[in-house]
Amino acid sequence: MTNLPEDPRHALMLLSSIVEPGDAELDDLLGEVGPIEAVRCVWEREVPERLQRITSAAVACTRDPRERCEALVSATAACDSRVLVPGDREWPEQLRDLLLVCDTDEPHMRPPRCLWVRGEGDLGAMCRRSVAIVGARAASDYGRHVADGIAADLAEAGWTVISGGAVGIDRAAHLGSLARGGPTVAVLASGVEQLYPQGNRPMFDLIAQKGLLVSEWPPCSSPMRHRFLTRNRVIAALAAGTVVIEAGVRSGARNTARHAAELDRVLMFTPGPVTSSASIGTHELARGPWEARLVTRAEEVIEDVTGIGGPMAPSPPTQRKAFDRLTEVQARLVEALPRGYVIDEGRLAAAAGVPVVTAAETLDRLRELGWVELLDGRWRLARIETA
Repeated sequence: MTNLPEDPRHALMLLSSIVEPGDAELDDLLGEVGPIEAVRCVWEREVPERLQRITSAAVACTRDPRERCEALVSATAACDSRVLVPGDREWPEQLRDLLLVCDTDEPHMRPPRCLWVRGEGDLGAMCRRSVAIVGARAASDYGRHVADGIAADLAEAGWTVISGGAVGIDRAAHLGSLARGGPTVAVLASGVEQLYPQGNRPMFDLIAQKGLLVSEWPPCSSPMRHRFLTRNRVIAALAAGTVVIEAGVRSGARNTARHAAELDRVLMFTPGPVTSSASIGTHELARGPWEARLVTRAEEVIEDVTGIGGPMAPSPPTQRKAFDRLTEVQARLVEALPRGYVIDEGRLAAAAGVPVVTAAETLDRLRELGWVELLDGRWRLARIETA
């Protein structure tokens, strides 16, 4: 065959366009003969019967593999994307960890062969300090609020937020990071220009400007159900830890959680109402074998992913109420005032145990603060939120 691709990168792009990512048989062949020779083997039918079967239609439609490579290169450039392969400076080395968990029962768990990337950022650098936030598409207002807040605070602390670009929790996580000027990475189950769901297109455009869109599938690839599950292993492998915020019993987020646990990444979850079906999956993580950690704030997430010796999360700030801001004398006078009644200055001073002069001066100040009112020479509470 004379029309083989000359560039190994182009050969990997071609093979990724006809064989789904993570395929163990094709990846074994690549390890034995390299990308260009692997293309020759596929086109000349010198591959195992299963690979012949799944590539036969593409080979029959494309007599000239080099021509197909050129079309892929043009389509990649047309959508302002680039292709990364293992060994590139930008390639995230942590993806190799997928080799530790792939087995014959999971044929699509191998590391990516190549990645289409859209955006100006450095993927490897972005993912060195990164956390994945995933969860239900049919998220509640509570879930979206939690995802947005944790993502925003992670971004402010210098962490990249990784998610899948879906509606619900994914969308809230991406937007929360972007709102604080942080980078975010969306790992897609389609081509980087085949944005799904379409309702998130403005968000995807913003991610392409401020972060990165990443896919194992070439341009013009449509989202398919199995591709969402396949890409979840990449989300889990890229990040130092995964936070699950709302997940049903059957959920893609739980699939990502399993990958994270098997990869020995930190697995975390946020609690939700026990009456919510959207929180059943997250609560089951706490009872499962993966030692999932309960987190409620970005500080706790950072503490868990940095491990022993990392910065400890401070206690949540105490919410000071208005009464806490009063001086001791002011507080005593307020507490001595009977609710709903008026009292003269002398009796009030005696009840509070302070001199009358001090009581008079303090009551004037409390009136300025809106705590008390003076009616016909006697005092009463102006409001009752004193707890």
